[in-house]
Amino acid sequence: MGALKSALDSGKTLYVGLSNYSAKETEAAVLAAEKLGFKLLIHQPRYSMLDRWIEDDLQETLTEAGIGTIAFKPLYQGLLTGKYLHGIPEDSRMRDPHYATLHDDSLTKERLEQVQALNDLAQSRGQSLAQMALAWVLRERDDKVQAVTSALIGASRPQQIIENVASLEHLKFTDEELINIEKLL
Repeated sequence: MGALKSALDSGKTLYVGLSNYSAKETEAAVLAAEKLGFKLLIHQPRYSMLDRWIEDDLQETLTEAGIGTIAFKPLYQGLLTGKYLHGIPEDSRMRDPHYATLHDDSLTKERLEQVQALNDLAQSRGQSLAQMALAWVLRERDDKVQAVTSALIGASRPQQIIENVASLEHLKFTDEELINIEKLL
């Protein structure tokens, strides 16, 4: 935290945040930052329909501390884009042996069935799978937890950005849709 304080004091940075800290680590970081006289403003955890670890206790910790959340990997490295619904494309990351975090064993029969069912639900909402996955990450919450502030997305083509931004046009979910999503996850 001292290095972050130094960066703030020297003007090298205007704001400070965290990435991938657990709830307990976040609480300790918040206290350390407060002792040094600054506030942590954002936390950047992995978060998607298929990677929900922040729901255990991190989201509540961030809400209590007044820290925003910018989710990364909200499309689960492309699995929630529909790209893999009909197998693994030749030009995909999953085919690249140098891409360490996504392998063809990530797409099990069970995972593919899950993603196909989510895609069907997205279609019934009038959205692509990617749009629904982003809308789900950014949805308003009814519980004591604040909504995710933003989602980091990557794109290899401009059309992907246009499609993903369109998710903002339909962020609301019915109770029935949320129940159906939960059943699939």
